[in-house]
Amino acid sequence: MPDKATNIHPTFHHLLQRSDKEAILQQNAICIWMTGLSGSGKSTIAQGLEKKLHEQGILTKILDGDNVRTGINKNLGFSEADRTENIRRIAEVNKLFLDAGIVTINSFVSPTKDIRDLAKSIIGEQDFYEVYINASFEECAKRDVKGLYKKAIAGEIKNFTGLDAPFEAPSDAALEIKTAEQNIEESIETIYAFFISKIKNLNS
Repeated sequence: MPDKATNIHPTFHHLLQRSDKEAILQQNAICIWMTGLSGSGKSTIAQGLEKKLHEQGILTKILDGDNVRTGINKNLGFSEADRTENIRRIAEVNKLFLDAGIVTINSFVSPTKDIRDLAKSIIGEQDFYEVYINASFEECAKRDVKGLYKKAIAGEIKNFTGLDAPFEAPSDAALEIKTAEQNIEESIETIYAFFISKIKNLNS
């Protein structure tokens, strides 16, 4: 059987370019990649950031861990291999949105440097901005908004990030948000202020 890749004929060079889409939208497409422990506030901050950007006429798309796992990645579990494939697919989806001129706001634990580097390599270093939503395991366990920490500590959930699976905190994130020092509104404002000049088309 011939290699299936030989039957693939990409037509990217025939398509309208990303710059054409960005010109219509009057914005620069970037990927905002929020990483942090479960319960650190990523999803809430992402939702607030999207609303604030929407008020400025910026077209965005949130990609969230729970939502993605009910759709395109519903066949994946939480083994190391499945976590890697989860992020690989998400990164490819990011590329599609960026090519359409859309700002992507990602909310994924993405617990290791290797897995985040994989996303960055697919999306492109020039478009990938890592935001570390920094909340300690103890703080997240205290909040336990989904009841996951109680189950994990009781041994009902295995390979739980921060407990019996590693979380490698970013050392070179574009931005770090310490949620123990800022409330949600302040965190959203900090991220918005950091990114708005990178998104807004200065020629508009």
